[in-house]
Amino acid sequence: MKKKEKIFVLDTSVLLHDFDAIVNFDEHCVAIPITVLEELDKFKIGNDTKNFSAREVIRFIDKLSGSGSLQEWIALGKGLGKFKVVMDEQPTGLNAEKVYAIGKNDHKIINAALSLIELEPKRTVILVTKDINLRIKAKALGVIAEDYETGKVNSAEMHAAGKYGIEGIDSEVIREIFTRGSIEENGFLGDKKATNGYYILKNGKTSSLAFYNHHTDQLERIEKEFVYGIKPKNAEQAFAFHALLNPDVKLVAMQGVAGTGKTLLALASALEQHKKFNQVILARPLVPLSNKEIGFLPGDAEDKIGPYMEPLWDNLKFIKSQFGENEKKYKAIIEMEQTKRIVITPLAFIRGRSLSNIMFIVDEAQNLTPHEVKTIITRAGENTKIVFTGDVHQIDTPYLDENSNGLAYLIDRLQGQPLFAHVRLEKGERSELANLANELL
Repeated sequence: MKKKEKIFVLDTSVLLHDFDAIVNFDEHCVAIPITVLEELDKFKIGNDTKNFSAREVIRFIDKLSGSGSLQEWIALGKGLGKFKVVMDEQPTGLNAEKVYAIGKNDHKIINAALSLIELEPKRTVILVTKDINLRIKAKALGVIAEDYETGKVNSAEMHAAGKYGIEGIDSEVIREIFTRGSIEENGFLGDKKATNGYYILKNGKTSSLAFYNHHTDQLERIEKEFVYGIKPKNAEQAFAFHALLNPDVKLVAMQGVAGTGKTLLALASALEQHKKFNQVILARPLVPLSNKEIGFLPGDAEDKIGPYMEPLWDNLKFIKSQFGENEKKYKAIIEMEQTKRIVITPLAFIRGRSLSNIMFIVDEAQNLTPHEVKTIITRAGENTKIVFTGDVHQIDTPYLDENSNGLAYLIDRLQGQPLFAHVRLEKGERSELANLANELL
């Protein structure tokens, strides 16, 4: 039996998430409601990624339409379906504006899908949106509604990566790693051998921390050593320091729950290597609180962003507190702050910059889209190291989840690449109380 052809109706959230979404549905047809064009018009001005995406989508549709009409189906290209804009028509049957409320864009988008269902009875109409509540409202009226799946990753596979505990390693092997500092791999790792992989090699109570160096095909011993006043408290933190300080690794992803030390370790490593880079930049995306934009907050620009940056300043203060005011490393931090060689800033403030001779740390990377992460990395110039930290379970933006955010996407796509290392931090080191909350709440 021949399957019914499909028409995918995209809402604004999908196009802002991925401006290439229109051409990502293979041979199936794609439609957008006229309401979506209105919303894109509102987003086209600005320097944020969503503004860039809005402009790209508008350009694409303009080029696609040429001198023709967008109310007729237009071929998207070889191997692809067709595209059209659905006008603001009222369905004859169920009407979202009558069921929910008149004038709301979400309900107009549902009505566009409902009208297509009536006009195209031989095809399956599917509403695609990143907005969970819109999906629920659509389904309540009998419309098939789905999340946008392109770019989503397998979270189970991602969580399994990052480090391995390997039991039953010969005690002589462990002793040799301790004595010599490295040993030929010789198949000890089996199917767990991974480029830039981190391992806890065990034999009963004897164990060793090791790194697999794919250049030499050797396992190298990892020591827990102080890095700019900070000593790793567990194996994971030792692995993180190794990745952060490894000159062959240009891109690091640190994934872990709150209190595992992700930002602190990254900042301490950057300070340790400050002579290798012209500047250290620590940035994080600004996620508005309680659905209010930054502009609603009182004060000037610095006052508005201050609360968002405070956690990053806290990490710098903690590192400074490890030294006396007359110590060389304390004075070095003060000098770096004064000369702007270390900068703590909202991520939006460095958009468009070419990143050369910089150690660039992006905090809360789980709140970025895959496209935003790609944009940051593609700006890397010579002698630049980029670090992304975050917790894929603690997402503050409404249209991302643990499978579709930029940090998860980065880990999934770059696993096993020679320039990339991924460390998963699980053990919280803030306090027993914080650990209890992570485990039970």
